[in-house]
Amino acid sequence: MKQQSIPKRADVDKRFTWATEDLFASDELWKAELEDCKALKERALSYKGRLAQSADTLYEYLRFNDEASIRIERLANYAMRKADEDTGNNFYQGMRGKLMAFLVELESAVAFAVPEIIAMSDETIAKFYADKPELKLYERYITKLRKRRAHILSDAEEKLLAAAGEVADAPETIGSTFRNADLKFPDVKDDKGNTYTLTQGSFIPLMENSDVNVRRAAFETLYNTFASYKNTTAAILNAQVKQLMFYANARKYASTMEASLDRTEVPTSVYHNLIKAVHENMDKMHKYVRLRKKLMGVDELHMYDLYTPIVGDSDEEITFEQAKQNVLEGLAPLGEKYLSVLREGFENRWIDVYENEGKRSGAYSAGGSPHPYVLLNHKNTLDSQFTLAHEMGHALHSYFSLKTQPTVYADYVIFVAEVASTCNEVLLMRHLLSKTTDKHEKAALINHFLEQFRTTLYRQTMFAEFEMLINEMAEKGESLTADLLCDTYYELNRKYYGDDIVVDKEISYEWERIPHFFYNFYVFQYATGFSAAVAIANRILAEGQSAVDDYLKFLSSGGSSDPISLLKIAGVDMTTAKPVEDALKLFGELIDELDEIMSE
Repeated sequence: MKQQSIPKRADVDKRFTWATEDLFASDELWKAELEDCKALKERALSYKGRLAQSADTLYEYLRFNDEASIRIERLANYAMRKADEDTGNNFYQGMRGKLMAFLVELESAVAFAVPEIIAMSDETIAKFYADKPELKLYERYITKLRKRRAHILSDAEEKLLAAAGEVADAPETIGSTFRNADLKFPDVKDDKGNTYTLTQGSFIPLMENSDVNVRRAAFETLYNTFASYKNTTAAILNAQVKQLMFYANARKYASTMEASLDRTEVPTSVYHNLIKAVHENMDKMHKYVRLRKKLMGVDELHMYDLYTPIVGDSDEEITFEQAKQNVLEGLAPLGEKYLSVLREGFENRWIDVYENEGKRSGAYSAGGSPHPYVLLNHKNTLDSQFTLAHEMGHALHSYFSLKTQPTVYADYVIFVAEVASTCNEVLLMRHLLSKTTDKHEKAALINHFLEQFRTTLYRQTMFAEFEMLINEMAEKGESLTADLLCDTYYELNRKYYGDDIVVDKEISYEWERIPHFFYNFYVFQYATGFSAAVAIANRILAEGQSAVDDYLKFLSSGGSSDPISLLKIAGVDMTTAKPVEDALKLFGELIDELDEIMSE
């Protein structure tokens, strides 16, 4: 793939930027709204000590809370999106800082509400529902809060915890700024003297380069750069875990994992069952590594060989326009209701497409009104095409939930967040596989599908296990030093990849570049979501409209029920290991199929 120069934000074609003006037409209007919203603090405090007075008062407060949530979400969406356009832009970083300071003040002001709602007797709550039927809208919200009685503190304590929010966010903020704005990497060269710009965004495309010298140089350069900051990054991650421990202990949870998963109504057994199921199927990952070594024809397979395509004719560039068309075709089984919204997103600048200097790395979707926003760092690769499908899955999940559910239930929890995105990827893959008659193209697609399993089901589970282990070590009183983190991460790579690959020492620094370790037990849901998505996609393709109807109902359900129940609407039971085991079984079958094709 031809290496492109990285433009400054001001030089990016507007067509390929997201329409933040749909949120606020100017920075001045955003500032004016922030000033107006400061009155929300006093309005909130006017309800303090009064929520148990009457059903009308409680209902009025909850309606006010919805109104405030809508306005704050819009402010936050604008500030965060502008800050991510260029993490080195001090003006927008300052805007983000002003917003965060205001949010801490507001959260502190409303800290009384949850303790007051929890303190009400069951009889009072029942009477309120009878007195004001409109209050039943909030029944699930109220019930969910009251189930956490043992973990809610006094008004004064809740206010103190809320006031500490900005400090608690510091490790993630510092880590993100360091990785995306301040950390720079030397250029790398191939044997012919061609220069390649190395950034967080260009790293994986460079890992896909057919020239082993480019891959090795990029791998060693990136991780040796991180190695020189290992003590700093270890201190940042240690601070993140310490703040999780602080909140878990304050709220009387047995562990940081329990504290995190309780908020999303996911049993910790789901986390442990995932790791157990992957451990029991590690032979399939090791078989894939052996096949990759065989197909690459190398005496030694290295960690920097894991991303390069192992099938010929797979270097064809896929433009952004081509990627959009392929995604539309691949998602056709979801029907016109889904496709019409997808086209709207493509045509009305929901997406910030290409990398620019200082832009946040990776990809994400941020929901909200008037529409979701999707950040990409698009390259003309097969992987970027699937990233587009993935992030638009998130976007449409947010869109349908927001359009269907009342404000209090419009958001969905992270456990179901990765299902819609990955279902899109599976449907796109099945479409591309079904329409190709070329053996090499089919092999390339199967290889890409196998890489989804490796990087999502296995690698994200490895991340989840690393996160679990470092939290357990910290909870036992161990200090998360750079050496401990590196040794733990290195040994996990050895376990997951097996004996048929050289586990290069530089991989021990990879944890430094993974932002998800600051997301509080988030990554395991990539793996569970992938497993659920495989099951849902298979059902859609096998059963047609009835399965599509169930799936659209799931996408429109937001947080109206617990996540395990929501997935059952779409036909998947995540309380069992079956979805994970079935997905891993498919992984094994695809390995054998690729081996057979390449042996012909």
